[in-house]
Formats: sequence, structure tokens, C-alpha cells
Amino acid sequence: MPTAPDPTRGAARLRACDLLGAAVGSAVEADNLEVMGRLPDGCLDLIYLDPPFNTGAARVGGRLATTGDADGDRTGFGGRRYRTRPEAGPSFPDRFADYLGFLDPRLRECRRLLAPHGSLYLHLDAREVHYVKVRLDQIFGTDAFLNEVIWAYDFGGRGRRRWAPKHDSILVYVRTPGGHHFDPDAVDRIPYLAPGLVGPAKRARGKLPTDTWWQTIVPTSGRERTGYPTQKPLAILRRIIQASCPPGGLVADFFAGSGTTGVAAAALGRRFLLVDSLPAALEVQRHRLAGVAGVQFLVP
Repeated sequence: MPTAPDPTRGAARLRACDLLGAAVGSAVEADNLEVMGRLPDGCLDLIYLDPPFNTGAARVGGRLATTGDADGDRTGFGGRRYRTRPEAGPSFPDRFADYLGFLDPRLRECRRLLAPHGSLYLHLDAREVHYVKVRLDQIFGTDAFLNEVIWAYDFGGRGRRRWAPKHDSILVYVRTPGGHHFDPDAVDRIPYLAPGLVGPAKRARGKLPTDTWWQTIVPTSGRERTGYPTQKPLAILRRIIQASCPPGGLVADFFAGSGTTGVAAAALGRRFLLVDSLPAALEVQRHRLAGVAGVQFLVP
């Protein structure tokens, strides 16, 4: 018996009205440059990009399933013992002969797509961030550079012959210098590092984050973990969206991966557009956003 045609398939589904027309958000399996080219100028309030880091190796995801077991191989909180079992996740190659050549047209499209008050957050690590910043200065202008946010974390390998790399860099550029949306009062506050040096009222309220963010990675056995290899913590995306996307605004993630941007945006009352070329990414996004009404999934 022939199957009915899937109404979400077909190049016509990449029209801007379809991509941007969902009540809450859209998740699209497609090449991001193709999608960008179909969107109108100035349609996005915020763009978050988490491209491949050009590590030179395959990125392999997974998670660690745990069950309570007195004779298990791992000790957890309160001395409880657990038995762990690794579960494989998606993977993708992460090697580029011309990394800047790959990013350049996408960064130029980002500038075109940002609203006058819009911002770009570009998430990289030490391998390429310095080269990419020079290119962003050329595309956006040096006066459009707002911040280099350092995300510092605590898990991973330990260095034996160098300082262990424990941070990523997030470059922040704005479409209109001085005219960008930024609302620090909307951001979740954090505890003071030296609470004894401030009064009770300040201590209870907490402090605003600076450009250095201390936030653990997504634990391999944590509830937030999806098994996608480049998944970023929900807390990082919450902070970015709270500060730089107005309520009801539209945030796009063109390397959407596990869909964390969409999860954070929906919870904060913002609309979203997620794009990734990997079918495995869209499947993870379907699972994470299954309970959110008003989300459409497009597979051209």
C-alpha cells in the first residue's frame, strides 16, 4: 500500500512564512545556509551559534545510564553506590580544511538577518576563536563587538603537560552599536563569591553575572543529558536569551544540535527557529520539545 505524502516535506516548506510562522517555534532539518538565504532582512532578535569547533576528530555523543547498586562501580551523593552503563549517542566529523571559509557566509547572513536591536552570540573554543573574532570585526565592524564571555567549567580531562583547558569563549556582536537590546535585570542572579562581604539584602538577592560564567557542563548521567555530543547547559542559553532577546522575540540557532536553545526559549516566552542538517539532531529536538504546543518540525 502506498504511503500518504508527508506534508512537512518538499522545498516549498522552506518558505519564510513556513519557517517563521509557528506559534512557538520551528525545528528544521536542512543546511543552515539554505535556510538563512530564505529569511527576510532583520527578522531575528537574537542569534546563537554553536558551530563545530574544528577539533580535527569525530564528535561522539553518549550518556551514562545509572542504577542503584550497593556493589556498583561509582559512588554518588551521600556515599550511595551506582552501577553505570555507557550508552552511545550521535556523532559527526569535526574537521575543516578552511574553517573560516565555512563560517564566513553564515556570519555575513547573521548580520543581515539581525534586527537593528539584535545580537549574535557565537560559541567557540580556543582553537579558532581568535581567528573568527578578526573576521567578525571585518563583517560587523569593531564597534559592534560587545563582549567576550568566558564560560568556565569543572569537568573533563586533567592536564599533565599543560594547564587543563576548562573554558569556552562566546563572542557577542550587535547589529547596531549602542542600539542593541540588553536587559540585565531579566537575568537570573547568582550567589556572591564572598557573601560575608555584603549585607543581608544583597546576599539574599544575589549579584548579576559578569563576562565570566561559572557553570558546570551537562553531566553524563544527569537528567538534562540527551547524549548529543555538543549539548550545552540549559542555564547558559537561559542567561543569553533573558539578557538579549525581548519578551515575545525570536531567537535562532542555526547549529541547533540537541535543541537546548529551543527548550530555553519556549520556557522564557520567546519564539525560536532551530536548524540542523543532521537527522539525529532533529530526533533529539522532537523528544525534548514533544510536550510544547505550537512547535512544528520541518524536513524538506
